[in-house]
Amino acid sequence: MKYQWILFDADETLFHFDAFKGLQLMFSRFGVDFTLADFEEYQTVNLPLWVDYQDGKISARHLQVTRFERWAEKLSVTAEHLNSAFLKAMADICTLLPGAAELVDALYGKVKMGIITNGFTDLQTVRLERTGLLHAFSPVVISEEVGVAKPDVAIFEHALSQMAHPPREHVLMVGDNPHSDIQGGLNAGFDTCWLNRASQPAPEGITPHYQVASLTELQHLLLKG
Repeated sequence: MKYQWILFDADETLFHFDAFKGLQLMFSRFGVDFTLADFEEYQTVNLPLWVDYQDGKISARHLQVTRFERWAEKLSVTAEHLNSAFLKAMADICTLLPGAAELVDALYGKVKMGIITNGFTDLQTVRLERTGLLHAFSPVVISEEVGVAKPDVAIFEHALSQMAHPPREHVLMVGDNPHSDIQGGLNAGFDTCWLNRASQPAPEGITPHYQVASLTELQHLLLKG
């Protein structure tokens, strides 16, 4: 195989991330029927916060708390409490994307694998444990712990230091987000593979080395190479 290391994003690359379903479950535990309209309103707050977080303008904690402030007030609980309940609900509904378990099994022992995620610590380890993948990935680099998020090159440099600095041309970054995963990987000098399940056009100026529509396709690509 061409690569010594394969680094994966987590959400929507290895794991399904159905925020609406997670919020519905979480709010049902507070006796609230959380609707699609509620979700759309939540996203008007949440999505701009994620952009600011990935741009390094706000901290992980600021994002996690601010997105639940309105609901916290309504339910007379703290925003921190709602955020913890949300991450627990997301762990409870966690499932792997099709082909993820097979891909990891096929690569395990042939190449070293790590994770670089902008997700949050409370969720990542639990999901890896519950899906039986924890043994396969080291390092697991989480933006909340590093203090910077993809696409900032610093999180990739942090990962490289955990990996004992392999040559960058022997590292492949795989992810579903062309900005944080692909542009971030390119900035770090890695080869990149865009998991483009919806066959979207690539954003202008971002050219991944490979593009696949599924993890099964990625498995064929890597193992025939």
